[in-house]
Amino acid sequence: MDWLLYLAIAAGGYLLGSISFGVLIAKYAGLGDLRQIGSGNIGATNVLRTGNRAAALGTLIGDGGKGALAVILGHALAGEEGAAIAAASSFLGHLYPIWLDFKGGKGVATFLGTGLALSFGAGLSACVTWLAVAFFTRYSSLAALIAIGAAPVFLAVAHHRLYAQVMAGLALFVFYRHRANIRRLIAGEEPKIGAKKPDAPQS
Repeated sequence: MDWLLYLAIAAGGYLLGSISFGVLIAKYAGLGDLRQIGSGNIGATNVLRTGNRAAALGTLIGDGGKGALAVILGHALAGEEGAAIAAASSFLGHLYPIWLDFKGGKGVATFLGTGLALSFGAGLSACVTWLAVAFFTRYSSLAALIAIGAAPVFLAVAHHRLYAQVMAGLALFVFYRHRANIRRLIAGEEPKIGAKKPDAPQS
């Protein structure tokens, strides 16, 4: 029965996405509880604020890799539909991880990782967009928002209609999770890449 297979893919993708590499890497690197550092976010950008670039890179690869792995496994089990389900479920697992009382990250790395696995060309275009905007503006959040917003367009241009629709829906979650960043960008108060924040979670 297809629905049982889809349910299994969704559950597996969610559990895989729930692995919080930032929290784990920060802990074993001796950096402390990442949720009590900087912005309190569990992603690579906040790990970078500790000054440990290797830990930040490991977090970026882990968070992106889990999304990509979920998509690859989902596609192997149930084709495009399985890949789309795995992409959504792994992404939501990162945002709402069961292991952290459903308080996760903003999903940028996992989103881009799933995008690379869904369509390497479209995903790579989104990653290059992030790098370009981050390089010229030094704003990680702005780069993420532009890259995430462009990803469904890249997928549509690559004739992946289902994937484009799914990723457009997930992009809304990313924008919602970045609402505080958007306010700070508008106000000119958003810290640039590499800047440290006070050790207290922000709103």
